[in-house]
Amino acid sequence: MAHKKSIRKHIEVVAAIIRKGGKIFATQRGYGEWKDWWEFPGGKMESGESPEQALIREIREELSTEIHVDKFLHTVEWDYPEFHLTMHCFMCSLTTDALHLNEHEAARWLGKGDIHSVRWLPADEEVLPLILKELEVA
Repeated sequence: MAHKKSIRKHIEVVAAIIRKGGKIFATQRGYGEWKDWWEFPGGKMESGESPEQALIREIREELSTEIHVDKFLHTVEWDYPEFHLTMHCFMCSLTTDALHLNEHEAARWLGKGDIHSVRWLPADEEVLPLILKELEVA
């Protein structure tokens, strides 16, 4: 009898690294297995959306604000126990100062000196060295 090979679930998401001056915006998860861990806001792409379109929609839904997608930074490939994550990270800027946490329990603006002061999700943590380089560029 042939055994079916188990195929791991694959999730593809986009993440906004929102920069304001020398700081980036971090959000704390308020639900699920990774509750209280920190991440960059974003979410799953919908069928037919470009990563940039998905990011603008997700940030509108999660933070009730508008962003400009400035540039692609990095794609993280990460194996979590339950699934494989592909996360496309983009440097972004706010086009308005209004921010409202619709899904997260907390948020902080973090600079170079305190970027490691929160407990990042493993996939998000992988991109921190690239972000630190970005923050060095005025």
